Amino acid sequence: MSYSSMAVRFFTAPKPLGDSMDAETSRKSGSDPQGHTVMRPNVSTDHPSSEVAELLKPKSQGLTFANQDQLPKLPIPDLEDTCRRYIDTLKGLQSVRDHEETKAAVRDFLKNDGPLLQERLKTYAGSKTSYIEQFWYDSYLNFDNPVVLNLNPFFLLEDDPTPARNHQVTRAASLAVSALAFVRAVRREELPPDTVRGTPLCMYQYSRLFGTARLPTDNGCVISQDPSAKHMVVMCRGQFYWFDVLDDNSDLIMTEKDISLNLQAIIEDAAQTPLHEAAKGALGVLSTENRKVWSGLRDIMTKDSRSNNAECLNIVDTALFVLCLDITEPSTTAELCANMLCGTSEVIKGVQVGTCTNRWYDKLQIIVCKNGSAGINFEHTGVDGHTVLRFASDVYTDTILRFAKTINGQSPSLWATSSPDPAKRDPQSFGNVSTTPRKLEWDMTPELNIALRFAESHLSDLLCQHEFQVLDFEGFGKNFITSMGFSPDAFIQMAFQAAYYGLYGRVENTYEPAMTKMFLHGRTEAIRTVTPESIDFVTAFWGENTADQKVDALRAACQKHTAATKECSKGQGPDRHLYALYCLWQRSFDEGLFPDTSSTGGYSSPGETQSQTQSQGTDSPKPFSSSPSDDGLSSPGSSTRAYRTSTPTPAIFADAGWDKINNTVLSTSNCGNPCLRHFGFGPTSADGFGIGYIIKDESISICASSKHRQTSRLMHTLESYLFEIRKLLRATNRKTMSPRTSRARETEALAESLQSESHRRGRLVRGGGAQGAETPTSAADSSFMEDDGMGGYGFFDAGMLLHALKGLNAEREQRGEKPARRRFVGKKLHL
Repeated sequence: MSYSSMAVRFFTAPKPLGDSMDAETSRKSGSDPQGHTVMRPNVSTDHPSSEVAELLKPKSQGLTFANQDQLPKLPIPDLEDTCRRYIDTLKGLQSVRDHEETKAAVRDFLKNDGPLLQERLKTYAGSKTSYIEQFWYDSYLNFDNPVVLNLNPFFLLEDDPTPARNHQVTRAASLAVSALAFVRAVRREELPPDTVRGTPLCMYQYSRLFGTARLPTDNGCVISQDPSAKHMVVMCRGQFYWFDVLDDNSDLIMTEKDISLNLQAIIEDAAQTPLHEAAKGALGVLSTENRKVWSGLRDIMTKDSRSNNAECLNIVDTALFVLCLDITEPSTTAELCANMLCGTSEVIKGVQVGTCTNRWYDKLQIIVCKNGSAGINFEHTGVDGHTVLRFASDVYTDTILRFAKTINGQSPSLWATSSPDPAKRDPQSFGNVSTTPRKLEWDMTPELNIALRFAESHLSDLLCQHEFQVLDFEGFGKNFITSMGFSPDAFIQMAFQAAYYGLYGRVENTYEPAMTKMFLHGRTEAIRTVTPESIDFVTAFWGENTADQKVDALRAACQKHTAATKECSKGQGPDRHLYALYCLWQRSFDEGLFPDTSSTGGYSSPGETQSQTQSQGTDSPKPFSSSPSDDGLSSPGSSTRAYRTSTPTPAIFADAGWDKINNTVLSTSNCGNPCLRHFGFGPTSADGFGIGYIIKDESISICASSKHRQTSRLMHTLESYLFEIRKLLRATNRKTMSPRTSRARETEALAESLQSESHRRGRLVRGGGAQGAETPTSAADSSFMEDDGMGGYGFFDAGMLLHALKGLNAEREQRGEKPARRRFVGKKLHL
């Protein structure tokens, strides 16, 4: 198959920041220029930060962004409250002596630097969409290490429920069509906004999901976006192809069958190049390099004006997303997860031919294996896991509904409107498009060939340093946990604490994200799991204590975690606030606006003696470190701290507690629903674990990663704990609702309670086995627990129904009516 060497549409290079902002200004005034928008980190004091909120700000007229104007801004917590919470988070992690030193540092901060920084932050935030947003983006965009395994998370989708689609080409085409329908809904502002229990959430991140790329520069990365992108890029065996899929109105111009034909043609063409030969031109590997190195390589690729490399790069950068067609069929779930996160490493005769060469980590990627297993890997700067989860959920749902429509033409659609059938449209209406796949031909110079070999070697090293294990626990799930009166998320968080303590005999700093999207441009806040209550629980659980004592300790720890989660979800956690104060101190000092009397003279910056390698994986947003995101990943901090070693730092940031809280050993995140099999990310510190988990109704899916720290053994310990705690709960809690009890049976039990014994017919059967005896059905004892997973479902309030039933009976009696009682005749079986 031959391809034209001339691209049909030329893509302009990203505009400079000033031009981008000018374009935004003109767009607001009525014009709508085409081209890129670029978001840059704050890398110069001469040119203050490009305010992210002002770039590509979504319109608020449509359904998708209808609530944006009503969303409150993220509140700035009270300084004393933040310091109190900060001390509380460190109490269980420090020795008595270290904790007293931290308290002293906090008192110094509250007396000297803190109030001034707080006032400056309030002034700064007055004209900003969010007080943390620019600092947050800076921390990500100034990260200099490879994004693979450090920043990008992954989702592993469930198999397609229609067997015919569980083949690489059919699955990939189906996912592509559904993804494009999602793009269309976002662009036409027809996507219903997210809500949590009636509270609207910020939808801004959806505007940054497609046509977006992370581009490296000498001074940090930039986020570039082509808001009018209408093509997708396909990677197969490390080779690049592209074709248009949308018209200027964001309507689909290709059917699922059309896309299938294109993908089959791409697979056949890619197979014509031997793997060893293709590996020499697998330029996707370069996106895994150190960011400054990658920036230099892009300059090398584009320095020759006669080369078409610049245009090829632009086509990749501006694509809606990248579809990766892998030639592997991983045999285990752990291997599947690793493939979605970082690809496989397979070196044959000294040449890397694994799927790690078939990626472009600077963009959103949909990955499909040879057997149809599929997943998503996404660039994390502008979007959090909750946003990509909505994308994955809607894509998965749409594939089911489209199949249903082939059975019943009246089946509903997920979308408010649909694209006109491309097969029935006049081809002239598509505009200037190219629907035939075209292969990108890179100009490989000797310099580029050498750089590619070194980049692949560095990537292979990185892959060899990590291991992955999964636990598909089927002993129980959310239903059992809530029936016992626990928050599912808090329950699993305590499981991680107990398992780690059982393996190592100590507790370590643990991080979990809380979503703050109920605020305008909200991202996440850090929940610190280790508390005095959690320590009491793990020591009680592994000690010689009664079952009641262990369960009581677990309940107290879970209640504490649930309370902390609610605080953080309201933007009242200490991490983001302190990080903003720290960044503001840096900025103020650099600009000469901050007095040089900020702290006691004996303090020095902890970053001054800490190498970048040692601290690159830490979890709190600080220089050379990371700020956590909603899927457990860390966003790296600004690297502008290694300066003026003699200048004192505010006491709270120079104290050892600041380093302790910013070095996360257990980085965890709860993100998922039934469309996902697994979700995960790499560890955020050299001696840590990255743990992604999904709490399903009757099971729990956990994916753990580490740099070879007995990951498999930790999962085994965790599994043993879950079985043991189930036994304890069954032994101590005999009045809770059976996990298999349905809402209908709860209603039945309530209705029975309104009947007198004389009206009942038949003996209730209470026997039927030991398990049934341990969990008798009783709606009155069913605990009402709010699922604090930010996006889960509320639970049935039995008290409200009982009140409603009594009210209905009273109303009938006032009207002189005797409600007809439906008698429950017969012998009731116990389930």
